[in-house]
Amino acid sequence: MSSPEKNESKGFFSAMTSGLSMFGNAMHRSVNGLLGYEGVEVINPEGGKEDAEEEAQRGRWKQEDRDSYWKMMHKYIGSDVTSMVTLPVLIFEPMTMLQKMAELMEYSYLLDRADECEDPYMRLVYASSWAISVYFAYQRTWKPFNPILGETYEMANHGGITFVAEQVSHHPPMSAGHAENEHFTYDVSSKLRTKYLGNSLDVYPLGRTRVTLKKDGVVLDLVPPPTKVNNLIFGRTWVDSPGEMIMTNLTTGDKAVLYFQPCGWFGAGRYEVDGYVYNAAEEPKVLMTGKWNESISYQLCDLEGEPLPGTEMKEVWHLADVPKNDEFQYTHFAHKINSFDTAPRKLLASDSRLRPDRYALERGDLSKAGAEKSSLEERQRAEKRSREAKGHQFTPRWFDLTDEVTSTPWGDLEVYRYNGKYTEHRAAVDSSDSVDEVDVRSIEFSPWQYGNLSAE
Repeated sequence: MSSPEKNESKGFFSAMTSGLSMFGNAMHRSVNGLLGYEGVEVINPEGGKEDAEEEAQRGRWKQEDRDSYWKMMHKYIGSDVTSMVTLPVLIFEPMTMLQKMAELMEYSYLLDRADECEDPYMRLVYASSWAISVYFAYQRTWKPFNPILGETYEMANHGGITFVAEQVSHHPPMSAGHAENEHFTYDVSSKLRTKYLGNSLDVYPLGRTRVTLKKDGVVLDLVPPPTKVNNLIFGRTWVDSPGEMIMTNLTTGDKAVLYFQPCGWFGAGRYEVDGYVYNAAEEPKVLMTGKWNESISYQLCDLEGEPLPGTEMKEVWHLADVPKNDEFQYTHFAHKINSFDTAPRKLLASDSRLRPDRYALERGDLSKAGAEKSSLEERQRAEKRSREAKGHQFTPRWFDLTDEVTSTPWGDLEVYRYNGKYTEHRAAVDSSDSVDEVDVRSIEFSPWQYGNLSAE
C-alpha cells in the first residue's frame, strides 16, 4: 500500500486553505442548464459527465414535486439557507440535530484508548480515528429536524458516557454539547453555515470541538472538513466531505492532518482518507490511511513520510455491522439514540425523543409529522413574542455564553461553556428514591419550560 502524499503546508490555517482549494473538484462532472433550468448541476458519483442527464431523472422526488420545489428554491441560490427555508418532511429523518451530535459517541472507546495511551502520537491516531468514524453516519441524505430553542437531548447507558446537548440559540441556530466518562470530556459549540448552489449545498462546520483526556489533562482541538450535499432536487442525493481534518494537541503542539479525498470520475477516490500525525516540529511520525466508510489503519513512518522498515500497517478502527436496507440508512447506534433505551432516569421534557413530529415520521405518518412540525414552529414563534413582550431574554439551562469568540476557517464563533448544572441535576435524580417512575412516552414535549430561568 502506498503512503499518503506528505503535507508540506506550514501552519494551521494554511492547511485548511489547501483543503478548500479542492472543494469544487467534483463539479467538473456537472452539467449546467440541464433540462432548461439555469443553475442545475447534476453529478453521478459512480459515472462521468455524460451520465448527468440520466442521473437527473433519478432521486426521491416525483417530477411535479421536484419542479415545484426547484422554482421555490431558485431565488435562494448563493444564500445561507440554514434557517430561512421551510422544508417538506419528505426529506427529513426522524432525528434532530442534537441527536445527530450524539452519533459521534458511537466509537467513544477510541477516546478511552487515547487516554490510556502513553505514546503521544498514538493518542492522536486513536483520537483522530474517532473523529473520522462518524462520517459513515454523516453520509445519510435525510435532513434532521432543526431543534426548537431550549430543546435538549440526553444519552446514558453507552460506554459509561453522560451526554447532554441543548439548542442555545434560534437565530442563528446554535447547539452546544457535553459528554463525559472516566476517560475524557467532550465539549462542542456548533453553528453551521451553508451556501445553497441550486442542486447542491455547501456546509461549513462553523464550530469549536474540544476533547480533554483526563489521565494527563491533554486537550485536543478538532477542525473537520466542509461537506457538500449533491443532487438535492435532481438526481440521487449523495454526500462528500473533501478537504482536510486537523486535530491539534493544544498541550504539546502535535497534530494529525488528514485529507478526505474528493470523489472523482466513476467514484475514484471516494471515501478515501490519507494523512499523517506530526510532532510539534511538523515532522511526520505516523502515516494513516483508509476509507471513512470502512476502516482506518496506521503505520510508523520516517521523516520523509515513508513506512519504517520492520513495521506493518495496523487497523485502528473498523465500521461495525449496519442494518441492511434500513429506511433511513441508520446504524444500529442511530436506532439506539432514537430509542428510550439510552434515556436516563426522569428524562427531561425538552428531550428530542419526545417531539411529536419526529415520532410521527418514525411511524411513517408524513401528514401528521408535517402538521406537528408546523405546530411546534408556530408555538416557538409565539413563545418568542411572549418572552420579548415581557422583556425577558432566553437563557440556556445547561450551558453559559462566554465572552470568548474563536476564529474558524469559515468565520468567528461565540463559545458556550458547559456549566456543570446538568451533572448536579443528574446526580440528584439518580440518587433519589422518591422519583416517580413514569412511562416516558407519556411525557409531553416541552422545551420552552427552560426559557428565562431568572423569571422562574
